Amino acid sequence: MEVLKNYSGIILLLGGIILGSLVGIFFPDVVPFLKPLGDIFLNLLFVSVVPLIYFAVANSIASVEKAGKFGKIIFSMIFTFLLFIIVAALFTIAAVYFFPTEALPSTSQETIESATDEPWGDKIVQFFTVGEFSELFSRQNMLALLIFAFLTGTAVRKAGEAGEVFRSFLASGYEVMKELLLIVMKIAPIGLGAYFAYQVATVGPQLFGFYAKPLGLYYTSGIVYFFVFFTIYAFVAKGKIGVRQFWKSNIYPSLTAISTCSSFATMPANLQAAAKIGVPNAIANLVIPIGSTLHKNGSSMSSIVKIYVAFLIIGKDFFDPMNLLLAIGITVFVSIVAGGIPNGGYIGEMLMISVYQLPQEAIPAVMIIGTLVDPLATVLNATGDTVAAMFVTKISGEKFEVPKEVIL
Repeated sequence: MEVLKNYSGIILLLGGIILGSLVGIFFPDVVPFLKPLGDIFLNLLFVSVVPLIYFAVANSIASVEKAGKFGKIIFSMIFTFLLFIIVAALFTIAAVYFFPTEALPSTSQETIESATDEPWGDKIVQFFTVGEFSELFSRQNMLALLIFAFLTGTAVRKAGEAGEVFRSFLASGYEVMKELLLIVMKIAPIGLGAYFAYQVATVGPQLFGFYAKPLGLYYTSGIVYFFVFFTIYAFVAKGKIGVRQFWKSNIYPSLTAISTCSSFATMPANLQAAAKIGVPNAIANLVIPIGSTLHKNGSSMSSIVKIYVAFLIIGKDFFDPMNLLLAIGITVFVSIVAGGIPNGGYIGEMLMISVYQLPQEAIPAVMIIGTLVDPLATVLNATGDTVAAMFVTKISGEKFEVPKEVIL
């Protein structure tokens, strides 16, 4: 009974995903009728998560008492994000070197949506800001919202005693939105099961086409990275007990990530996992929301695979030192900067094509691979934020708290 109590949420979610997968495989005609259930759940989740991100980041920054402590946490977070992304990229480079694949056939029928014809100056403005306050609270403008929340929390700190009422408002807002998300997550087994049925019915069959080899390479190396490197990071952060706590708490976020293909939708589960591990709120509420936009282990790995495949298509040497350095630079951009931009993956891919001066025929293969690796990439992107929060706690010198039990 104790096991059922502790894992009831995970069991129900897994049951919904399995049932949805079976429906998607054997009854694809039913999927159009189920998809609205998944859409309703995701819509409820998204409209709840947007204000949660604002309150979590602003409250976390406003609640840090010492300026030196705040700066140390921010520096530790930036260092951790860059370290994890670069390690993921180097590991993938080693994987494609030791396990090479054959070139993919051209797929000229495939089309790609053009990013935009706007000047780069206008694009940069849109990446970081919006023109109206109401536009901040859209999941299409997450980077702008994060910056605004960061500035709000800083302003509250500078206001001192005069900002205490607003600080209480931020803290209260965070608690209320957290409870709202717990309510929404009660229908996760139904919503995610319906959404997973749609994914299996539509995307699943493509996995056995021309892209099997590079996909196999990505999924194999991604799974190895997931279990090996996340275990190493958790061990460095909190020793053996940290490894046990991380993997025990990471089941629900992983299932959520693979069901929704959204780091954003997985953020509430990550926050709950961090609480179970004992990550301090001041760190978890900063690292996980910001990481959901700017920290992408899976995107780092997929960027390397896409560049590698593009070079295979045109018959050039990917392992030339200059090409490798450019690949790592593009990967950091795609994983951090483009992660906060609507259609950032497209922009990253266009950057790759432009920097390497690759022909037009490389674009379809790159786009298709980016789509098909998305489930595992999301798991790596999303759940990497929890272990990153553990790592930041360690290197910033903060103490882990007593783990909190959160009922999903």
